[in-house]
Amino acid sequence: MALGTMVSRATGLIRQVLQAAALGTGLLATTYNTANMVPMSIYTLLIGGALNSVLVPQLVRARSEHADGGRAHEQRLVTLVLSVLAVGTALSVWAAPQIVALYTPDTPGQHAAFELTVVFARFLLPQIFFYGLFFILGQVLNARSKFGAMMWTPVLNNFVLITMFGIYLGLLAGPDRVEDITPGQIDLLGFVTTGGIAVQGLALIPFVRAAGFRFRPRFDWRGTGLRKSLSAARWTLLFVLANLAAMVVVTHYAGAADQQLPTAGVGVTAYGFAQLIWTLPQSIITVSLVTALLPRMSRAVAGHRLDELRGDLSGALRISGVVIVPAAFFFLALGPQTAQLLLAHGAVDAASAAPTGHMLQAFGLGLIPYSAQYLLLRGFYAFEDTRTPFWVAVWIAAVNIALATACHLLLPARWAVTGMAAAYAVAYGIGLLITALLLRRRLSGRLDGRRLCRTYGKLAASAAAAAAVGWLAARASSDVPVAAGWSPTLALVAGGLSMALIFLGLARALKIGELRSLPGLR
Repeated sequence: MALGTMVSRATGLIRQVLQAAALGTGLLATTYNTANMVPMSIYTLLIGGALNSVLVPQLVRARSEHADGGRAHEQRLVTLVLSVLAVGTALSVWAAPQIVALYTPDTPGQHAAFELTVVFARFLLPQIFFYGLFFILGQVLNARSKFGAMMWTPVLNNFVLITMFGIYLGLLAGPDRVEDITPGQIDLLGFVTTGGIAVQGLALIPFVRAAGFRFRPRFDWRGTGLRKSLSAARWTLLFVLANLAAMVVVTHYAGAADQQLPTAGVGVTAYGFAQLIWTLPQSIITVSLVTALLPRMSRAVAGHRLDELRGDLSGALRISGVVIVPAAFFFLALGPQTAQLLLAHGAVDAASAAPTGHMLQAFGLGLIPYSAQYLLLRGFYAFEDTRTPFWVAVWIAAVNIALATACHLLLPARWAVTGMAAAYAVAYGIGLLITALLLRRRLSGRLDGRRLCRTYGKLAASAAAAAAVGWLAARASSDVPVAAGWSPTLALVAGGLSMALIFLGLARALKIGELRSLPGLR
């Protein structure tokens, strides 16, 4: 699973690098990226949050409790999900201007950007249905303890988009301004981007068939337990709304920064690129662990085995921390060099890549609470408790919105969105504290906290010392006379290798046993 996720994220990073080279990081790129984030937001709002938090545990329960092994329940659930998504997709395409207006207000000064975002949105909103197809079929596989296909099929989407941006760079002259993009370029970006998500979703069909699932539309939903699922999902809907509210506010403020500095790369696109790079370790390690553990944790709760659930959570936190903690300090120490190496190509120069690097530093240490909080929330979902995660999300969103508003009002446009990245990290730090306290109460007052604090303390001490050495090595390498294009590569190699060696040495000296969970370090 981790290998599949790693390949998926690596090809996704290549896709993002080519996208930056083709579209840049300024206002033009923001129109495409804003339209491209809307389908996933609406999918999650419609049913995605409920699918992950409520319906997977009930799929597991149905397979163990129903006489037919849960097959009828699966067919009803897939029918319900696809029906909701089909209607939601059609309504979203119809209401595209109103949806885009939440992210980018239509004012005389930015009317051209607003109109282009709406055009892109009409092309990209059909992704909602295919996101849903991908995730519901993936959860059918997960309930059967078959995890690999869902991790590998996103690679197909990435290859489609890598090819598209390669063609865009090779055959088309990339415009610098919103007003200069041609209908042909819009068609290419719109059709192929949605086509990639369609390929990703449809590619799971052979795998679910091989796993024994046969889809037959079933609309006999009354009296089958789905009402209980939907009732529990109302809290997940509110959870999604809380997160979506914070994202809309930040996108709105970041778009204002783009309007003030349209070619500086200080707004929505830079924030999105920095956040994507920042979440890579969490996506590879934590998400893989959670995907495998959620069905197991649900079975532990169903069997009233709280010690087993507690052990799964503690083990996952400690194992993921071996990667997450040094990665967080790496971004803090070497964020600018990372952004310059990945993004300073084509339409992006070193100056316009710099804000992304600073945002990556600002996100930095927030990766630790972000990853841990994501994992601990699954403890509540194993209990089929969606109410508590909602209230935690409200606190996180409130802190994030308050701090982002302060950054928007008090900081210059060049630094406002960098401040918002730091606000996001602080919000998740507070969210982790609240989540841990509430889950500890749910687990009879014990969360293996002493062991977790000891492990994370050793990891943080080792990573902090290693980051300091890595930062010094990167600074020293900047004095080495090399071609300008190789300077960030040399700095990143020198800093990264120094940091890795120091961290591994200190971690071994401090006897961090979880280090043995990494391949090659047993």
